[in-house]
Amino acid sequence: MANTPQAKKRIRRNQARAIVNGARVSRIRTFIKQVESALTAGDKDAAKAAMTKVQPELARGVAKGVVHKNTAARKMSRLTKRVAALG
Repeated sequence: MANTPQAKKRIRRNQARAIVNGARVSRIRTFIKQVESALTAGDKDAAKAAMTKVQPELARGVAKGVVHKNTAARKMSRLTKRVAALG
């Protein structure tokens, strides 16, 4: 257990940030799932529309430190490749 006031405050802050960060990651996953569901349905227009929503969400996740830069780049690359293959 934390002894110092600073350590106690750190625990409280970390718990609060974990909730916010978890929501961010969940939001990103939701947008990715929308693209994947459009891909499985074979709907190129819906997939492209969903891709335009995923890109800023992933970039925001990287900026906030929730997703690693290379992970976001890899996900975007793979999704973009799959959307382009639909055509």
